[in-house]
Amino acid sequence: MTTINFTKMNGLGNDFIILNFDDYKKTKTSPEKLAVKLCDRHFSIGADGLIIVNPEVKNADIGWIFYNSDGSIAQMCGNGIRCFARYAFDKGIVNKKEFSVDTKAGIIVPKILDDGKIKVNMSKPVLIPEKIPVKTKNNLNFEVKVSDRIFIANAVSMGNPHCIIITDEDTKALALKYGREIETNPLFPEKTNVEFVKILSRNEINLDVWERGCAITLACGTGACASVAAAILNGLCDNNVKVNLPGGSLFIEWNGSINDTKYDIYMSGSADYSFTGQISI
Repeated sequence: MTTINFTKMNGLGNDFIILNFDDYKKTKTSPEKLAVKLCDRHFSIGADGLIIVNPEVKNADIGWIFYNSDGSIAQMCGNGIRCFARYAFDKGIVNKKEFSVDTKAGIIVPKILDDGKIKVNMSKPVLIPEKIPVKTKNNLNFEVKVSDRIFIANAVSMGNPHCIIITDEDTKALALKYGREIETNPLFPEKTNVEFVKILSRNEINLDVWERGCAITLACGTGACASVAAAILNGLCDNNVKVNLPGGSLFIEWNGSINDTKYDIYMSGSADYSFTGQISI
């Protein structure tokens, strides 16, 4: 057996195991299998996802390899990228507070703020149905049929697909009851993350999330970004929005509108250490 070091971090309770590249190579295990093994909450460390530092990139300061707890690959994870940014800076893997990260969603740029929070340029929301992807003519206000009802939904990609449902009902109850069924709905050829949103004001929303490949999580950074974009495009929110999730709050800025969507989305929030340790593989 091989013993490796790991760091456990969380962004608003959305938790991740982080491995440096040398420890990952020692395991001689595919990242898919390693994610399933290490993220098991009963027989291993337990987490929503596995992050592996990837220094072998040429088009950015650093790269990452990210897998969900079920072994599926994720193009982007908002809470994960904040944790990764703090880890990379604290460990001296990068030596500047603002740097570029190579991800499967493209180049993402996080910045370590003076108050300890992480602000991330999450790039532009993707609103073209075939690029999200979703099998609809329009990404806004389309029907999603489930077992016993029909939801009016919006689709947005933040490098990964999201289905946003704005409602006055209990968002947690809806996520628990319908999250998996919507995640696997045929409208979404790559499955989808599912967000149930309650609008509190033009500058504040509540959000419960069913994450693709993870089920219910305490927070979702890309989901917060996608939900704010959908709310703004529907004329329900202004350009700076506090997003309340079960694990805490994120702050999302987007200067876009239904008439002008060219702007990048910015996400700000915490990234915290849970514990460090060693495990035998």
